[in-house]
Amino acid sequence: MKHEEIEAEENVSIVVQFVLLGFSDLPNLQGFLFGVFSVIYMIILIGKSLIIIITRFDPALHKPMYFFLANFSSLEISYVSVTLPRILVSLWTQDRSISLLGCATQLCFFLVLGATECFLLTVMSYDRYVAICNPLHYPLVMNPKKCHQLAAGTWLGGMPVQVGQTWQIFSLHFCHSNQINHFFCDIPPILKLACGDTSAHEVSVYVVGMLFAVVPFMLILASYSKIVLTILRLPTAQGRAKAFSTCSSHLVVVVLFFGSASITYLMPKSNHSGGTDKLLSLFYTIVTPMFNPMIYSLRNRDVIAALNRLLFK
Repeated sequence: MKHEEIEAEENVSIVVQFVLLGFSDLPNLQGFLFGVFSVIYMIILIGKSLIIIITRFDPALHKPMYFFLANFSSLEISYVSVTLPRILVSLWTQDRSISLLGCATQLCFFLVLGATECFLLTVMSYDRYVAICNPLHYPLVMNPKKCHQLAAGTWLGGMPVQVGQTWQIFSLHFCHSNQINHFFCDIPPILKLACGDTSAHEVSVYVVGMLFAVVPFMLILASYSKIVLTILRLPTAQGRAKAFSTCSSHLVVVVLFFGSASITYLMPKSNHSGGTDKLLSLFYTIVTPMFNPMIYSLRNRDVIAALNRLLFK
């Protein structure tokens, strides 16, 4: 691979182009991996698109819960499209180079959309909290205007901080190597390539991770603690089963996403290994979005009924 660099005044080589190593350590599986990731991408696009279509056109799903689910599906299409097409191009062409600007752009979109997912999952848990714990006030609290405001807040809320963090990361000089031991531009492997002391940047990443991952996760846990207590007080077993059914799918998605993402961004740089980082990143960037449509549809009778009306009417 071509290693492009510029000689700085201090006689230090500064990288202006990176190489995403990705799955280059598996040379005999490049074609197989291309096929697998192509199928996964199609599953994600089709599954998410079906959810968007049925929530838009089926009157039975014109409720706040499904409005946010449609937003979540649109978000995950965008989120996956930041990384997967680039992986497919690299596997097909074997060209793993990416410019400094291209790397910064990918990281920025990835961080902004990741923050949006954290906020949106929190809003979705708040929606379930109001629906189950305060059902009489639900139509008033979660009115269409409030839903649109909450959705806009989730999409835009993390943008200034994550754009600033991207700028901060790429204001560093990269002189150790131009080879990123990852399949996309992510903070932990990029920081490993930076010159000098990056402890201040690591602290910044940790603080932002606490703000955008831990705080939303704690709010979600608080919401579901109250939801569980409310469900247990319901008089009938059928009512409890229905309430648990509408919440369990969301809780599974929350645990899968926050669990793997938190390990990646809250673990000290010295404890990161290339293999572990790639495995965890695969989990929350590709595997979880692939299973989310199945998790939501198989656990939700309204979604299954709407899909049947769409596909078999």
